Formats: sequence, C-alpha cells, structure tokens
Amino acid sequence: MQRLLAVPILQQPVNFHMNRLMFGLLLGWLSLSLSACANLADSRIQDPVLGTDTPGSPTATTFVWFPPSATPSPAGVPTREATPERKPGIGDVLLADDFSSPSAWSTGGANQQGVFVGGNRITIAVMPGAAPVFSFRQGEVFGDFYAEITARPSLCRAADDYGLLFRAPNNVAYYRFAVACNGTAGADRVSLGTPRVLQVPLLSGDVPAGVPGEVRMGVWAAGSEFRFFLNGRYQFTANDGSYATGAIGVFARAAGSTPVTVAFSDLVVQRVSHPLAALSPTP
Repeated sequence: MQRLLAVPILQQPVNFHMNRLMFGLLLGWLSLSLSACANLADSRIQDPVLGTDTPGSPTATTFVWFPPSATPSPAGVPTREATPERKPGIGDVLLADDFSSPSAWSTGGANQQGVFVGGNRITIAVMPGAAPVFSFRQGEVFGDFYAEITARPSLCRAADDYGLLFRAPNNVAYYRFAVACNGTAGADRVSLGTPRVLQVPLLSGDVPAGVPGEVRMGVWAAGSEFRFFLNGRYQFTANDGSYATGAIGVFARAAGSTPVTVAFSDLVVQRVSHPLAALSPTP
C-alpha cells in the first residue's frame, strides 16, 4: 500500500515544474507581442516633422511637375540686303514720243514697207519669209540713256520676235533687244545685217504668253554696259563697246510661215549720268 502511494508523490513535482515552465514561455511570448504592438502604435501616432523651407519652394522630397526653365533670348531676325539699284543715274527726259507725228519715223525703203504710224502708235507688219522690218526715229541720237517703249503683239507665234533697237549709227548697224513669242528675251549686236549674240534668249515670265499681249521694254545704257528690263523688272546685263551713240528704233521679224504684226507706243528716253558713262568708246 505504501508503494502504490509513492508514485503520485514523485510525479506531482515534475508536473508542477513543467507547468511553471510552459506558463513562463507563454508569458514571455505575450510580452513580446504586446511590445511589438506598442511600437507599431507609437510609430503611427508620431507627430509629423514640419519643414523649415520657404512655403512654395520645392524641397528635396517634393516632386516638381513643371520645373522652371531658362527663358531663351529672342533670336535676331536676319535682314536681307537691299536690292542693288539696277537703273542708277536716271535724270531728265530727253524724248517723249506719243507717235502723233508720222514724219518722225522712217517709213520708206525696202525694210520699211510694212511700217505704219497713226493712232498714237507705230505698227510693223511682216510677211513670212521676208527680212526683218524696222523703223528708226529721225534726227536724234543717244549715247547714255534709259529708254522704255510698250509693245503689243497681235499676230505672233513660236520664234517670231520683236523689240527695241538702240545706238544705231545707220540702218545696218545697231544693238537689238528682242522678245520672242516662245517666252524668251535676248540681245545682240547687228553689223552689216549680221547679228552677234550678246545674250542668248532666256525664258522670262514677263514676255507675253500669247496674243494679243503687252509688255513694257526697257534698256539702260551707260558706256559699254547695257541692262535690260521687262515691265520694270531686271532681266540681264550685256557688255559691248562697238557703238557709242546712235538712233532709237523698233523692229519685228517673222521666223516661221505665218505673218507677224506688232504695235509700239509711249516711247520715253531719259538721260543717264553714271561713272560707267566715262567708259564710252569713241564713235
């Protein structure tokens, strides 16, 4: 009987110590959990730290959506150089002809059979296959000048041409400014009826595209330099010193198989005073 009672007495202290150990571990675990929760709660209720930067200015932790940028200095607008004066030194009017006097123009001879003066114009008619028809103003010669005349073709096609003659010492020597019905303009020097090209024909939007048409032709002459204009717009420059002075005239030529008819009006010749005039050759 005493042996049976000894077993419970020996086991009771063991269970008691085990229970105390388990209770201690549980108590420690609970303490750690409560401590962690307390730290989390403290971190959530901390007061925010107020910055000391000036209000409105970005800080190191502020994201700037539209950062300021340097304002570029306005670029200077380039200015184009002025167009050089193509007709310098123009002065007094030397001649203004409204073609009211038929006697002022040559209308006789083999090369003037198709020339008619009347109605304030001079009209030149040329038949196919014939030589160029021209007419010169009588009694006046010009050296350095600027001349303009209006040309109105009424029958003209392809390479048919017409225009202004100047510095003509006689009927077989002169300079010729010609526009053609194919839209080109050129210049040459005629000697004994044979032309020498000064400027090959160039396409120009100022040449009448068809008939009837109208164009204002101009020649600036100073010394051996000539500048050519259509409707007041510069076309090209040519140089030649063969003829220093001469008469003013007009012409028309039929290059194909159809006749040509051109009327000229409103001739104005003005004086030119320019340093180039000092280079004029001796006639």
